[in-house]
Amino acid sequence: MDKIQQLEAENFDFETFYRNLRNSKKKNYLLLTKNPDTAFKKIRKQLVVIKAAGGLVVNAKDEFLFIFRNKKWDLPKGKVDKGEKVKDAAVREVEEECGVKIEKRKERVCKTYHVYEMNGELILKRTSWYHMTVKGNPKLVPQVEEGITEAVWVAPQEIKAKIKNTYALITDVLKAEGLI
Repeated sequence: MDKIQQLEAENFDFETFYRNLRNSKKKNYLLLTKNPDTAFKKIRKQLVVIKAAGGLVVNAKDEFLFIFRNKKWDLPKGKVDKGEKVKDAAVREVEEECGVKIEKRKERVCKTYHVYEMNGELILKRTSWYHMTVKGNPKLVPQVEEGITEAVWVAPQEIKAKIKNTYALITDVLKAEGLI
C-alpha cells in the first residue's frame, strides 16, 4: 500500500482524507481501525447519505441487463424517493432507465457504498441491489435524459469484457452473485 491512514484518532476528517486521495497520484490507500463498525459510523456522520436501489436483471435467455452511462458499463439504479420503499424504488428505477417491465423482484443481492462529490458536498450513496427477472427477452429503451446511451443484454460469458470498463462496486455486485 502506498499510504496507511490510522482511523482511531478522534479528529479524523474524512473529507480531508477523501480530497487528498482524489488529488493523489497514488492508487492504494489503507484505512486501519480496530473497530470497523464504529469507524464507518463516524465517517457516515460526516457525509450526506443518499439511499439508492437497483437491479441485477436477468431475462429468459439468462442474460443480464447492463447500461452504458458516463462512459462506463453500469447496472440500472437510482435514488429512493421520499416515503418510497427501497424494494419498490429498485423496480421503478430499472423500469424507467431501461424501458422494461420487471416480472419479479426477488431477494437482495447485496448493498454497496460509494462516495462522490456533488455541489461541493461529499455524498455517501448506499445502494441496495436486488435480483430481478423480466418475461422473455424484451427490447431495451435507454433513458437518454438520465445519460444512458445504451442498454443491452449480456450473456454470462461476455460479462468479463464489460467489467474492464466499469466501477469497482459493480464488480462487487457481480461477485456477490458469483458471476465473476
